[in-house]
Amino acid sequence: MKSKILFSLALLLAVSTFALAQKKSDNVFQTGAGAIKGYDPVAYFTDSKPLKGNTAFKTNWKGATWYFASAEHLATFKANPTKYAPQYGGYCAYGMSEDHKAPVEPEAWSIVNGKLYLNYNMDVQKEWKKKDADLIIKADANWAKIKK
Repeated sequence: MKSKILFSLALLLAVSTFALAQKKSDNVFQTGAGAIKGYDPVAYFTDSKPLKGNTAFKTNWKGATWYFASAEHLATFKANPTKYAPQYGGYCAYGMSEDHKAPVEPEAWSIVNGKLYLNYNMDVQKEWKKKDADLIIKADANWAKIKK
């Protein structure tokens, strides 16, 4: 119980700090490095790992800049961005299940039912994976409210 409280407090502190530094875009988590901190969203699906994008291969979508490891990945994304973009605008899926936006680490990811989910860090990802199906239901409902 104590660890759960500490975990929630740490996440709340991170969210508060993040909210002060966040760059506003159309409900897409974006840092100065771009959406997903400059990582290629297509690579999670095609390479089964996060790959840093290249500034030569970029596009703007939903008010954010997205980077890709190759021209092929860029073309793939442009053909169907909603298929490859992370859920909840790239915010932490676990945080969204708790009804708030939180930043992510691109290395903390999973694909569930063909959709990309990112998490705050590897510890949060472990908790996410324990009950991702239930958390997705909560996060979907919360995202519907938050993105309005």
